[in-house]
Amino acid sequence: MSRLMEHFNYLHTIPERGMEEFKTSEYLADCLEQAGYEVTRHVGGKTGVVGVWDSGVPGPVLGLRADMDALTHIIDGVRCARHTCGHDGHSSMVLTAAEEAKAQGLVKKGKLKILFQPAEELSTGAPSMIEGGAIDDVDILIGAHIQPAANVPTGCITPAMYHAAQYMMTAHFHGTQAHGSRPHLGVNAIEAGSLTVQAVAMVHIDPNLSFSVKPTRFVCDNGALNAIPPEAVVSWDMRCEENPAMEEMKEKTTRAIRAAADSVGASVDFSCDGAVPAAEYSEDAIRLISDAVTDVLGKDRLYHPIRLTGGEDFHYYIRHKPSLKAGYFGLGCDTYPGLHHPDMHFKTEYLEDGKNVFVDIVKKVLG
Repeated sequence: MSRLMEHFNYLHTIPERGMEEFKTSEYLADCLEQAGYEVTRHVGGKTGVVGVWDSGVPGPVLGLRADMDALTHIIDGVRCARHTCGHDGHSSMVLTAAEEAKAQGLVKKGKLKILFQPAEELSTGAPSMIEGGAIDDVDILIGAHIQPAANVPTGCITPAMYHAAQYMMTAHFHGTQAHGSRPHLGVNAIEAGSLTVQAVAMVHIDPNLSFSVKPTRFVCDNGALNAIPPEAVVSWDMRCEENPAMEEMKEKTTRAIRAAADSVGASVDFSCDGAVPAAEYSEDAIRLISDAVTDVLGKDRLYHPIRLTGGEDFHYYIRHKPSLKAGYFGLGCDTYPGLHHPDMHFKTEYLEDGKNVFVDIVKKVLG
């Protein structure tokens, strides 16, 4: 009998923030060891876990990856962690698939690697696993995410979710303080920031691509209402469906900000507050997932590939290792009211479908 819901029900009670998944990683590592995997803990010097089953026979190395971290919410004035993106479900699917693959002796050649990754929500988890050597020998890497019905019909699976590239840029404007009665002696950081908001709104790239760049924070407080403020901070959230176009948009946005700030005599420094690349999947991996979904659930439950404006740090693996045959499927579970909502819930019975797809992929690649 599947232990999936046993795992899920426990993991759901111990949500932990990114890079703080101490209980979660310990539980997952312990379960892998009990199943017979060789386990490495603290991968990348953090909370990452890697389990390996080496058949001893030459063959490909297949990796199954799940994220572990929960989100931070402020509920009734209290800051807390809560699983509102389904990572407890992802870990439960991959862990149960690993257990069942071992119990059934499905790995006849090559290696099966199980990757439990921290801090997906911080976009730092995949880089830490890469630094820890988790994918050095991996040939094929498969991940998954639960989805709302608006993206994937409940009970169906898309073989490819094409996430957008995301880049969060902050500009720090430096002006000159002056008395409000003598503005000509100062450089107003509010004016510099305001001009750049308008300048960035004029940035254009290929209109055939899905993209957006919009201000998400504007902070300027000099402490006095009759003084010209010398400092301001403005942040932008940038999204684009293709990585080369994102680089173009970043360059044009930076240039627009510098020019607008310079027009009023302000200087500006930049910082990046988070970034993930866009999805670049292997067609071989998409076919592998599609075949597994069809075999396990039937052709009528195989949904078409979809594009999303959300980001996912899974794609760092592909950027780091272009030869990697990477795929990432979306499982329709009717997440409601929505991912990252503090009251998010979903139809957990469909996790069994995702787990069975992972198991079938193991059979196809290593059997």
